Amino acid sequence: MKIKTLTKSYDEVMAIQPPKHFKPMKTNLFWQTLIKIISAPALISSHFTHKKIGMEKLGKNEPALILMNHAGFTDFEIAYSVLYPRKFNTVAAFETFMGLDWIMKPIGCFSTRKYITEPQLIRDIKHCLVNNKSSVLMFPEAVYTLDGTCVTLPASLAKLIKLLQVPLCMLRTNGVYLHVPAYGYVVNRDVPIHAELRYVLSPDDIKQMSVQEIQEVIDREFSFDDFRWQKENNIVVDEPFRADGLHKILYKCPHCQQEGKMESSGIHLTCTACGKKWELTELGYLKALEGETYFDHVPDWYKWERQCVRQEILDGSYGFDVPCDIMMIVDTKALYKVGSGRLSHNMEEGFHLTGCDGKLDYRQSSDSMYTCEAIPYWYQIDDVIGMGDHRALYYAFPTEQKEVVGKVKLATEEIFKIITEQKKAKNLERKA
Repeated sequence: MKIKTLTKSYDEVMAIQPPKHFKPMKTNLFWQTLIKIISAPALISSHFTHKKIGMEKLGKNEPALILMNHAGFTDFEIAYSVLYPRKFNTVAAFETFMGLDWIMKPIGCFSTRKYITEPQLIRDIKHCLVNNKSSVLMFPEAVYTLDGTCVTLPASLAKLIKLLQVPLCMLRTNGVYLHVPAYGYVVNRDVPIHAELRYVLSPDDIKQMSVQEIQEVIDREFSFDDFRWQKENNIVVDEPFRADGLHKILYKCPHCQQEGKMESSGIHLTCTACGKKWELTELGYLKALEGETYFDHVPDWYKWERQCVRQEILDGSYGFDVPCDIMMIVDTKALYKVGSGRLSHNMEEGFHLTGCDGKLDYRQSSDSMYTCEAIPYWYQIDDVIGMGDHRALYYAFPTEQKEVVGKVKLATEEIFKIITEQKKAKNLERKA
């Protein structure tokens, strides 16, 4: 999927009036049927199957909060197929409305900005449940999973469920990530997709449970691993390009410890620094062509990189400062190219984006972001790091040291965890 881009100066972009807020529209059967029909060919070609568990507990017109894991655009097509003909509104990222207002609003989508506190989002969700008498579909991970496992979830999710006290359902998929993995986003793989829609908690359950107990339920529901699912179900992915792009997330060599020297092509992942080479097998596990494999499971390699990043943060060696091209979103008309600059990141200062001939100077603190948008080949443009506030969204495309895109998401999450741990420790000290 591509996105419309325009070249403007930073001043011109900042002069654009942001779009006015709109209340989520009521959905109707015409639009739902249309999207279901449009989605059918893609689902048929992916051998899509699904099942429903316990959904008889949910009344025909009873609004519910429906959470869904997020692995690719196919998720949207799945939702409109599985939930049909139930009325539902969908929480969608602001940038997904780009040039698509005319269709996104009538099919029930309403926008939010990722990773920032938006009280309006809660009001919009309540409007859907109470006024529209519609269920709400939400992708709490906000971005596609990079390694086929759950993306970091906001700590406020359990509190939101407790506040709303409507039935909680889970729409979970397997195979979407393997079909269109985020590291090799453009080319589809021939992988069967399966979905399960399940009734999880009733309003009475939610009322009686603590926030911590609800959080435990969420953690269990979002415990998935597509690579493990592939192995356990003997799913063969035999495309000769199945490893293309894998170095975007597996950026550090476990053999020589070098970063940014990994390359992937065809079915192989190679470290150009030491020559170590792995094959991504048809069943989704890694196998070294010579010597020790180190990690045969992609998520284990990714988890090891996370541990390495955390250690760098703790010993004070983490940080980067790279040149980048800069784009911005301030409305739903286009992605604006505004020039070039530099992006830096560390624990003390968070993100610092400068550029556009000295006119842009944006900062985002470490304690304001529990994760960040760091995506390979974003909208078929390039590897990107995104951030922003209510006024504008900023997208930095590093022109050097592109491995920072694979690393910064892990670093942002671990920095936030460390800050949270430090705050808890200080509170315990005060109480003692």
